[in-house]
Amino acid sequence: MTASPDQTHHKRRDETLGVLLMAAAMLIIPTSDAIAKYLSGAHSPAFLSWVRYVAALGFILPVALFWRGQQPAAPLASPRRYWLSHILRTAFLVTAMTLYFVAITRIPLADALGAYFIAPIAATLLASITLRERLDRRKLLAVALGFVGAILVVRPGAETSADTLIALASGICMACYLVLTRATAQSRSPVATLTIQLILGILMLMPFALLQWTTPTREGLLLILLMGLVSTFSNLMTISAFRLAPVATLSPLVYLELIGATALGFALFGDLPSPTTWAGIAVIVAAGLIVATARPATRRLPS
Repeated sequence: MTASPDQTHHKRRDETLGVLLMAAAMLIIPTSDAIAKYLSGAHSPAFLSWVRYVAALGFILPVALFWRGQQPAAPLASPRRYWLSHILRTAFLVTAMTLYFVAITRIPLADALGAYFIAPIAATLLASITLRERLDRRKLLAVALGFVGAILVVRPGAETSADTLIALASGICMACYLVLTRATAQSRSPVATLTIQLILGILMLMPFALLQWTTPTREGLLLILLMGLVSTFSNLMTISAFRLAPVATLSPLVYLELIGATALGFALFGDLPSPTTWAGIAVIVAAGLIVATARPATRRLPS
């Protein structure tokens, strides 16, 4: 039978909420990136990735323990598959974040972002293959517009260096993380999913962090705590968004990170965007509006 009007309305409401959560997450993420870039002069990328996970876990763990006491987790149908998916998902995120931190310490942020933003396109294509998510013309147009907007904003250099390829690899790893997040987001609450992600990330990065250990100053410690807080909120919103909406709908909104980065650059350094940058931002906003206003297709439900 066909979906009822109530089911269609509920699905549309969920997707709209997912779009809003994803947009908010992308707008605040540049705060964490800016702190990491500031601290990169004194700390290695692996150490910064590790301490961000540690700080975020400090914020989310009390919430996770309280949540577990209130609502015990349901039994898993396949525990082995569940943990394997989370290990792979976290490994992709840890790799993406560390590679990105390496890139922004070696090349201009514009070049790094230009390569990194292959992620939404790759995620949309991967989701269509692995999750069988439907790609309509509207979503493909949104992805294409988002990419054009990103190029207008960052205007990456024509020369491709090894460091640019590092940023490109970061974007591909992020695409894999986004698709796996969508695949596993329904099995646990966002708080539980994020807690597992942080614990696994800490364990994966700990050997590298210990080998490259540098003790933060008091100012650095405060910035690390702020970085962890921002990371906690942005990850919670991202995971929640993928519980509500498909990858093809949410992936173009990753480009909104450019708007947050532009606003942060102006607030902290007084950098005014050029006319080309404003044009790129306008294209990105248009891409976001396309996916935010898209009506979900009516699907046949099993009898």
